[in-house]
Amino acid sequence: MKSLYKYFFRGLMTTLPVVLTLYLLYIFLASMEAATLWMLRPLVGSFYVPGMGLVFGVVSILLIGYLVSRQSVRKLLSFAEFPFTNLPVVKSIYSSLKSFADYFSPAGKQGEQSVVILRMPGHAMEMVGLITRRSFADLPQGFLPGERVAVYLPMGYMIGGYTVFVPSDWVQPINMSVEEAMRSSLIAWMARPTAGAGNAGHQG
Repeated sequence: MKSLYKYFFRGLMTTLPVVLTLYLLYIFLASMEAATLWMLRPLVGSFYVPGMGLVFGVVSILLIGYLVSRQSVRKLLSFAEFPFTNLPVVKSIYSSLKSFADYFSPAGKQGEQSVVILRMPGHAMEMVGLITRRSFADLPQGFLPGERVAVYLPMGYMIGGYTVFVPSDWVQPINMSVEEAMRSSLIAWMARPTAGAGNAGHQG
């Protein structure tokens, strides 16, 4: 009986990530197909080929990316963002999501940041985080003086984390991408390090 339980658990852990990934992809594609059919039905009537939703979605995203790359469109977009950046509650939510998206965009600050190990002097504990700020000139007065950095410490199994402001000599860069660090933190570093992860063995 114990062996059956062990085999069942191993089989479940093997198939669960695949099933969940396929299920999420199915929900995404089904939603996109339904939205596309709703938008195109007045134009194409009953004519519809499965997969048009995916193609339409990709083309729409590319078109939006092209348009917002133009200076004139960005000015119009700033007017469209006005309600989202001025309403009290909506402003906080929108600004947070936009800053997060801008950080991971190709033109954002992700390339300027690094994954580091945070070690407090006198403590053997190590924490893996992301340096998100190196300059404090534009922040209000009150922060401690000296060469300091802001380090984001992501939490496992949930979207969240803590940002700490520490002396720069408390952190040591490691050879790991931001995506790999976030992915490992999300699952509490239970996955085995991938090849070429450098010093990924230092886990927080």
